[in-house]
Amino acid sequence: MSTIPTHARVVIIGGGVIGCSVAYHLTKLGWTDVVLLERKQLTSGTTWHAAGLIAQLRATANMTKLAKYSQELYGNLEAETGVATGFKRVGSITAALTEERREEIYRQAAMARAFGVSVEEISPSEVKARYEHLNIEGVTGAVYLEKDGQGDPANIALALAKGARQRGAKVLERVKVTKAVRSDRKITGVEYETASGEQGSITCDHVVNCAGMWGHQVGEMLGVNVPLHSCEHFYIVTEAIKGLSQLPVLRVPDECAYYKEDAGKMLLGAFEPDAKPWRLEIPDNFEFDQLPEDFDHFEPILERAVNRMPMLAEAGIHTFFNGPESFTPDDAYHLGQAPEMDNVWVAAGFNSIGIQSAGGAGMALAQWMEDGAKPFDLGDVDISRMQPFQGNRHYLFERSKETLGLLYADHFPYRQKATARGVRRTPFHQHLLDHGAVMGELAGWERANWFANSEQKPEYAYSWKRQNFFGNVASEVAAIRTNVGMYDMSSFGKIRVEGRDATAFLNHVGGGQYDVPVGKIVYTQFLNQRGGIEADVTVTRLSEAAYLVVTPAATRLADETWMRRHQVDFNVVLTDVTAGEGVLAVMGPNARKLLQAVSPNDFSNDANPFGTAQEIELGMGRARVHRVTYVGELGWEIYLSADMAAHGFETLYAAGQDMGLKLCGMHMMDSARIEKGFRHFGHDITCEDHVLEAGLGFAVKTDKPDFIGRDAVLRKKETGLEKRLVQFRLTDPEPLLYHNEPVLRDGQIVGYLSSGAYGHHLKGAIGMGYVPCKGETAAQVLASSYEIDVAGARVRAEASLKPMYDPASERVKV
Repeated sequence: MSTIPTHARVVIIGGGVIGCSVAYHLTKLGWTDVVLLERKQLTSGTTWHAAGLIAQLRATANMTKLAKYSQELYGNLEAETGVATGFKRVGSITAALTEERREEIYRQAAMARAFGVSVEEISPSEVKARYEHLNIEGVTGAVYLEKDGQGDPANIALALAKGARQRGAKVLERVKVTKAVRSDRKITGVEYETASGEQGSITCDHVVNCAGMWGHQVGEMLGVNVPLHSCEHFYIVTEAIKGLSQLPVLRVPDECAYYKEDAGKMLLGAFEPDAKPWRLEIPDNFEFDQLPEDFDHFEPILERAVNRMPMLAEAGIHTFFNGPESFTPDDAYHLGQAPEMDNVWVAAGFNSIGIQSAGGAGMALAQWMEDGAKPFDLGDVDISRMQPFQGNRHYLFERSKETLGLLYADHFPYRQKATARGVRRTPFHQHLLDHGAVMGELAGWERANWFANSEQKPEYAYSWKRQNFFGNVASEVAAIRTNVGMYDMSSFGKIRVEGRDATAFLNHVGGGQYDVPVGKIVYTQFLNQRGGIEADVTVTRLSEAAYLVVTPAATRLADETWMRRHQVDFNVVLTDVTAGEGVLAVMGPNARKLLQAVSPNDFSNDANPFGTAQEIELGMGRARVHRVTYVGELGWEIYLSADMAAHGFETLYAAGQDMGLKLCGMHMMDSARIEKGFRHFGHDITCEDHVLEAGLGFAVKTDKPDFIGRDAVLRKKETGLEKRLVQFRLTDPEPLLYHNEPVLRDGQIVGYLSSGAYGHHLKGAIGMGYVPCKGETAAQVLASSYEIDVAGARVRAEASLKPMYDPASERVKV
């Protein structure tokens, strides 16, 4: 074994395909002082038994982008390193057995086209022509990707490791990290033990947790939360089948199955809906190990497979394999800088798609480490999306029963997880349930998404078409637009910023001007050095030395972490107070009338204009009201301390009965906000979207002397916009938009929708998306004809740069 250095710029823990990819890509960027430590042998965790499917089509735009990169990388890796990767572009077919699944895969195919992925929709007879062994009974459609492939997982990892070694990295086997040395928010070194019992330590600038199934344990050692849990994953390999030649990879998700021809044998794998969690703490001696067979568990999959692929009935089973894979609570992997520490990075929890993701994930993480900033939006995989409670062992065990199967489940819009629910509840939870609330879950929070009528079952009936709540949401939007509605916003993050430097700190970290009177509310963004949007928040000045920063529920931790990392020498204290207050939004033309019925305070424009907050009496209690809106109507967000929240709800609800107050949910909010052209963080605005191109220049005050991103804003003003965020409305009221649908300008794909929802007031599906516009005026952008690709069908769309609903914002200020 080569000498173990005493210092490294980075120590990578874990020698599976992910760890090898991170080492490979860091050395490609010129990092030579790279040490990878593997406790046993390279690939000995899960990489060695992976099926080796290398697909480009993923559930989201970012994952598709990264999977496409992986496929391109593996195509050239053998020539670079001399290690045979077994990579072959055999193509892939995903076959649908229902109309709903066909719509799903056709929508995914449309999204893939927007990213330059070669994909085509094919008929059942075309499937048969390319896969003669398949019984096409019940097949409703399919998609074919010619450049998808398969490879030898272990050798792909070994090729990446060799590429890293060739550029100076040390890749060391049988060296187990036993302890991390910590100083405040940094790991200063790691201690290790070799297989021969030798002990030592390495000081380091960075640590990367690529420990796979061990990622949770290694995370605890490093002081970071990495929520994942291992599950049993089954496949069989047949005996050699006479005459079997190279075939595309085949997926039949409606039967939970995938098929791969390999060296004249057939591999059948499964992602069954009721998975078997294995263990959270993996045994220390685990290496190239299998788990006990459980044929009873696999038998239903095999029965359907024999019908779908009749030749399996004649083929003997050579191998029945059961090996563990790690799964995360939301089926997206963990990538990025851990929120709890400033030099710990994570690339783990790849949910059985590690081979196809490893190339892109390693590239993205290496670039992030090199630049100190995300190379592009990675929100759906960023480790900071995970909430602290999600590292809970019981929670992970329960949720992992579902997440393995979700890989091949129907990915319906608004689909909610069924397991590990009810962990975080707002103070109004039971009140809302009593009135017919149908709950969704976000970041662990139970949130009312819509309200069922008395004759309806209060549950989702999923579809890609109009779902069972469509009419309910239409009624909720109508109440907000014409009368008054109330909904629960308690899950939104609330972070207090306090101290003598509070104003100066916020003026450094945010693009707005926060030196405002007490009670003033500032809508604002936190920008990065490129002018991209890291957070979209409201900041309310509570006193001379205290502010409240309100964030989206899903990004509370990320937004707090961003502020902490830029706190430097400012004398401020940051406190998460999310759970301390319940929040009810009262919105609509009659919102003022309702508040006047429950409070003696003055809600007039003179006393409480738009963008201001005030303390009030409410019923027999106290509250603080913020006059802002995310639905484009007159309204207030009412902040109630947790002890008075129930009283506040009951008071408002009782007073509203005479005026037709309607309880509303999050789906209403999304419909109303998109009609008004309000941006949704994580979709319409991300770290790679420039604040001016997002149309939010009004919220940035460049006359301040210094704030993060100021130079990038001034540069963009000088050089001009390269793209604009445009609002679209389909002229046909029938099709639905969700997001990622391609945008066609004068017949050519120019982008994709960043968000979509049905505009119940505007009577059509509304989408938002960026359109390239370099050197063009706004009028030129709007002069083109636009279409949106909805599952392969082009639908004409109206385009606007101003909000289609109340463009002058008159309604919010009445």
